[in-house]
Amino acid sequence: MRQPRFFLWLALSAAVVILDQASKAWLMSALTLGQSVTVTRFFDLVFVFNRGAAFSFLSSASGWQRWFFVALALVISAGVLTLMKHHAHERLQPLALALVLGGALGNVIDRLSHGAVVDFLYFHIERHYWPAFNVADSAISIGVVLMLWQQFARRK
Repeated sequence: MRQPRFFLWLALSAAVVILDQASKAWLMSALTLGQSVTVTRFFDLVFVFNRGAAFSFLSSASGWQRWFFVALALVISAGVLTLMKHHAHERLQPLALALVLGGALGNVIDRLSHGAVVDFLYFHIERHYWPAFNVADSAISIGVVLMLWQQFARRK
């Protein structure tokens, strides 16, 4: 039973990659780089490139960070694949891992094709802004929260 379930988790990762890349392709066809469109009082669509990692970490480095983040994401993805195969018979753990894997690969595709990650979801409250992010970032964040939730639930 382990193998068929493993392929279902891989399919979920692939779905995350497809949704992420499709949303970015749509955005890049609809907006120009740097353009912003107000959707609600607290949410804008923006088209920005993030050359760094989360919260633009290392975005102003000289360019080496592109290959560093590609290599790091691929190494982490290999580890995630191993864990996902080992835990394929479970529900929450491989779900979380599949989301992380799909998100990581979605952002790797951006780094390889654009030299940076395409970010476009921009939330704010008055003058307080959350950094722009994308579908891949959301999948990674949800996956990490699910992993933490499972760890805390196991302790109880």
